[in-house]
Amino acid sequence: MASFTPANPEFEARVRDSFARQRAMATIGARLASVRAGEVEIELAYREELTQQHRFIHGGIVGMLADNARGYAAFTLMPADASVVSVEYKVNFLAPAEGERLVARARVLRPGRTLIVAEAEVVAIKDGRETQVAACLATVMTLHGRDDGPRG
Repeated sequence: MASFTPANPEFEARVRDSFARQRAMATIGARLASVRAGEVEIELAYREELTQQHRFIHGGIVGMLADNARGYAAFTLMPADASVVSVEYKVNFLAPAEGERLVARARVLRPGRTLIVAEAEVVAIKDGRETQVAACLATVMTLHGRDDGPRG
């Protein structure tokens, strides 16, 4: 595992504050489980209203978890005067997202001044066993000089 030095020593509080403002994550019931320099985990308990017709968690929700986890993993390394946005991502679905909960584990692969490459795996936990349900790769952009707080 690579070791990164964050540009902002207050990165964890900043990530948690930003995540708390994400209404989409609150709507689906996701929680920020862990934050480390270059790494983030987000958990989501199974809820029937998040499923597709086969009662698996919908792929859009799986992608949403991975996108947020990767973005926040990148955000941990950004300076205090910057914000974050995904510029592209790819998701490979490997198995049905079924179980008591999902966990998206993301880590930065290569940090850059403006572009950061990060990956995430999403696992479903069922009866104490983990099954990887998605593999994801993204490019995330650092928005220098842009506060991450609310607009308008």
